[in-house]
Amino acid sequence: MKKLFDELSCEVSKYTTRKYSTSFSLGILALKPSIRSAVYAIYGYVRLADEIVDSFHGYDKEKLLKRLKTETYDALEDGISINPILNSFQETVRQYNIDVQLINQFLHSMEMDLQKIDYNSDLYNEYIYGSAEVVGLMCLHIFTGGNKQQFDELKPFAMKLGSAFQKVNFLRDLKDDYQILGRTYFPSLNMSVFDNTVKSQIEKEIEKEFKEALQGIKKLPGSSIFGVYLAYRYYLSLFEKIKKTSSQRILQQRIRIANSQKILVAFKSYIRYKSAYF
Repeated sequence: MKKLFDELSCEVSKYTTRKYSTSFSLGILALKPSIRSAVYAIYGYVRLADEIVDSFHGYDKEKLLKRLKTETYDALEDGISINPILNSFQETVRQYNIDVQLINQFLHSMEMDLQKIDYNSDLYNEYIYGSAEVVGLMCLHIFTGGNKQQFDELKPFAMKLGSAFQKVNFLRDLKDDYQILGRTYFPSLNMSVFDNTVKSQIEKEIEKEFKEALQGIKKLPGSSIFGVYLAYRYYLSLFEKIKKTSSQRILQQRIRIANSQKILVAFKSYIRYKSAYF
């Protein structure tokens, strides 16, 4: 029975999410059960593409990404894939009528990761849109459940949140991106002169996006508001730790939030949410 394979596909996407991200997993658990599988499907697919470009060293990444791209479009056309992650993803895309252009932009950004690019402001914004903002928009399709008016109203905020998350990732991963993958995303950033002044300028940009995104989170439907707010608080706590860390140390190690701290963040976030204090 295909139903059994569909259930397996959802479980694979869920396990993939939990294996790679504690923060997003806890955030998804805070969503209403009716939409969790769909969000797991989005994250599982995004993670699969990320792994190709970020982790599969020693393999032909361009060939693997091209295969994923072809199989993605085949799955969307056929309504099935024998790859469980792709199968759950195509089902979600079809169920929530997710715009295929969002998928195109995401895959384009993944292709950008395979090139040696000197990022200027335009390329930087193009990459962030495809790698992060469109993922937020895919999830927003799920959160708004086909309500176009609500989707259009919340779209700018979802994009700001995705952008803020991605820029925090850039700062967190600055060392590995540069030393292992040979990437620097921030426009015209000279790693030899990355200091606290440069870091502070980037942080001001991120702070502004976090503040703007919060206004949209408050307008989300009840099925998703706490889960998105919790993810927001996780990333905000990571950002606050990065702000307190010197530029020199960021170039030496990846900044993390301990699981015990994440539990505390979850507790405080719930109190804020229930008291309408956020």
